[in-house]
Amino acid sequence: MPLVLVSACLLGSPVRYNAIHKRCDSEVLARWLAQGRVVPVCPEVSGGLPVPRPPAEISLGAGGAKVLLGQARVIDRQGQDVSDAFISGARHVLVQAQSQDIRVAVLKEGSPSCGSGYIYDGSFTGQRMVERGVTAALLESAGIRVFSEAQFVEANDLLLRLEAGEAA
Repeated sequence: MPLVLVSACLLGSPVRYNAIHKRCDSEVLARWLAQGRVVPVCPEVSGGLPVPRPPAEISLGAGGAKVLLGQARVIDRQGQDVSDAFISGARHVLVQAQSQDIRVAVLKEGSPSCGSGYIYDGSFTGQRMVERGVTAALLESAGIRVFSEAQFVEANDLLLRLEAGEAA
């Protein structure tokens, strides 16, 4: 039975920067939980960041792939460079996924770690940009499909195809 990585905050864990959760009431997620398919992850906590912590964004209007290449940094609202923690957390999640042959992830949209469709532009003004967070970029580069919490149905469709032995 294929497993799925899911952002811990979507499961109700208060691990976000402001120590709250973003529990998601998805029928698909509830079914996955009942089936024991869910592997909870929080890359930022895995990378050693505390809860709560200052909000962080990727600088230079860049995305997670550039952070991984050392071409951009993750900076918190206080001006501290937290790139190493974000990269370390992303690598931890990738190792966890690979060790369990996980090929599907549903991560929190907008996060500088987990965003798959958008993140914030580094100005701390709420401006979104189409880009991936650090963990989402690393997982995608390793062949793991990353979906947002608005895409549980699509993620489930892929999971069912994988379970049936079809190519992703």
